[in-house]
Amino acid sequence: MSLNENELTLSKKLEGSKKKKSAILLLLATIGPGLTVMLADTDAGSIITSAQSGARWGYSLLWLQFLLIPILYFVQELTTRIGITTGKGHGELIKEKFGAGWAWFSVLTLVVSAIGALVTEFSGIASVGLLFGIPKWISISLASISLILITGFGRYTIVERIAIFIGLFELSFIPAVILAHPDTSSIINGIIGQKPLSDESYRLLIAANVGAVIMPWMIFYQQGAVIDKKLTEKSIRFSRIDTAVGSVVTQIIMAVVLILTAATIGRINPNVSLTNIQQIADSLIPFVGQVGGKILFSAGILGASLIAAVVVSLATSWSLGEVMDFKRSLNSSWKEAPIFYGLYAAGIIISAIIVLSGVPLVTLTISVEIMNSLLLPIVLGFLLALGWKALPEKYKLKKWEKTILVIIYVLVCSLGILTLFQI
Repeated sequence: MSLNENELTLSKKLEGSKKKKSAILLLLATIGPGLTVMLADTDAGSIITSAQSGARWGYSLLWLQFLLIPILYFVQELTTRIGITTGKGHGELIKEKFGAGWAWFSVLTLVVSAIGALVTEFSGIASVGLLFGIPKWISISLASISLILITGFGRYTIVERIAIFIGLFELSFIPAVILAHPDTSSIINGIIGQKPLSDESYRLLIAANVGAVIMPWMIFYQQGAVIDKKLTEKSIRFSRIDTAVGSVVTQIIMAVVLILTAATIGRINPNVSLTNIQQIADSLIPFVGQVGGKILFSAGILGASLIAAVVVSLATSWSLGEVMDFKRSLNSSWKEAPIFYGLYAAGIIISAIIVLSGVPLVTLTISVEIMNSLLLPIVLGFLLALGWKALPEKYKLKKWEKTILVIIYVLVCSLGILTLFQI
């Protein structure tokens, strides 16, 4: 081999190495919005649903948690594709394509859903506090102040990293399930074995799990986040990886919670009532001790509730900014974007006051479930409409993608409405 050939080979290797390094750096710079919104998806209400599934039906609903991964991915991938290629938020695009009236209708739908979601998250935070003897007003006040303060850095990336750090406390469910010593053969049998589809309560829990997999605020948040993070078309491939990883992580966490209650409560007392966090923790302690049932479980709930509160509040502020056209970015200071941050804080404070007012939390949780069942068809419908109308030619939906999204829409909405009629 000649000297020139050696130099050419070395040059190609160096070029390939640079491209690989550049791709890794771009991936690391892109990851965040998908993982954040998916960790928030596993919020306090979702964890209660998963815990009920395991306690009542053992491992026989475990298959569903993995089946929901592609559903989550396809919906949220469309959200990021629209956000990155248009550079516009969900509410802003609805305003542009369908008019201000429909935009306000969609955003007000989100506001109602967001307040309900925030109330659920604060209920989870209050329940964790009560497990450790901390009065509601103290735990909720501390959480509210912390949630407001973390937005004061004037940089999107800092807020995102803090949110992900908080959300990763959900992984504490994993050591808790190890303490439960689940039987592997029972898990496998639960996944591949016969399903009691003729039982109404089993079908209801299927509907509840599917109906809770996509929240209206998730769509608004992820589309707003990719814009605030300034992601470009070069990031689309890596944004898909971010969304896919998040979809897998959130459903693994849901599966872990289901296994935890199936291996403990479901094995001994499957008919126990599990309508709130405190009941679940109290029922787990005899099986996995104070460490698993109280400390690890509480850490997971707290992380889930706090990251969901951040995501829900930001989704609301971004969407209102999109229809009212005020400055809306975490890259701005409180002084530069007072309305944006003021609305973020207002949602947190109002929801905290509702929980502290003494309204029955179980009733509130059921009301939130009803609201989501009613509102999701509207929000998801607008997302699909934008997928049809707003995407540039290069990124338009293919026929098979449209087919899958329509099937997901019909499935999620119909099962959500089924849940509503069964409540």
